[in-house]
Amino acid sequence: MDTALDILQALGIGAAAGIRPFLPALLVGALASADLGVDFDGTDFAFLEQPPFLVAMIVGLVLVDLVRRRSGEGPLDAGPGLIALAVAALAVAGLMGAGSLADRDGPVIAGIVAALAGAALAVAAVPPVFARVRARLDKGAAGLLPLYREALALAAAALAVLFPPLALVVVAGLVFLLLGGRRREGEKYAGLRILR
Repeated sequence: MDTALDILQALGIGAAAGIRPFLPALLVGALASADLGVDFDGTDFAFLEQPPFLVAMIVGLVLVDLVRRRSGEGPLDAGPGLIALAVAALAVAGLMGAGSLADRDGPVIAGIVAALAGAALAVAAVPPVFARVRARLDKGAAGLLPLYREALALAAAALAVLFPPLALVVVAGLVFLLLGGRRREGEKYAGLRILR
């Protein structure tokens, strides 16, 4: 049963990292250093709760914020910006998922796979939703979207660490967003065919 909960925890942490990678990693590292829900001490992943890693996550968070302030959120939701964030999300998710399973001597590979699956799902589902919402909002309201996205990632990470079964709710929400976005794309193109 503990292994199943750890896998759910890894899945949820991965999903949170896929939404935005750096703030959830900071939260998980802070919770791990306080031994709340996860503890990386005594594992090969103890560095995930130590200052150098946490400082690296702060640097990543600041860099993303600087890019967003300079170029807007759009470049982070498409092209090279999205690819860079996706790579960071997958790396952070894999490490956190492995650490989550290593905490109780579980199969580290299962944690990596679960976390990577959660991160990939979030990377596929979240950017298109935020891009569609941003296109419909005025500039002032659209400026708040990055805060909502960070808050969503933070909440997902907290739920996954403190209440691992709730990671399934996070994943179900991401699947809903992904399928809803694909359905809307299909409706858009169906409407264009009718106009011919």
